[in-house]
Amino acid sequence: MYESGEDYLEAILRLQLENGFVRSVDVARKLAVSRPSVSRAMGLLEKEGYIEFSMGNMIKLTATGQAMAEDVYGRHKLLTAFLQKITGVPEDQAEENACRVEHDIDADIVAGIQKWMNENSEPKTEN
Repeated sequence: MYESGEDYLEAILRLQLENGFVRSVDVARKLAVSRPSVSRAMGLLEKEGYIEFSMGNMIKLTATGQAMAEDVYGRHKLLTAFLQKITGVPEDQAEENACRVEHDIDADIVAGIQKWMNENSEPKTEN
């Protein structure tokens, strides 16, 4: 999967979580791209079996698309949290950097970061 395809799948998932539905115009706004760019990307993602269109031209992730989007978004959230924890930078700065890294990072590095985060998270206290 190409980087921009991952960005589109992640945006679709996030919009779906935020709004319960996804339209092309919402994706264009979220990614700050033109509607023709979204249209082209949606055509490719549909052809590759990652999305489908439902009634009213709503965008829906297929099972394959959902799994891919969740993987990308999971890396994004993990890297954002990791960068914040180890550097102390604000969330928006950590998120911006996580966006650039999430597409190129090796799976074993992600697993190592996840292990480190699990071992170094503060235990939750119950009141």
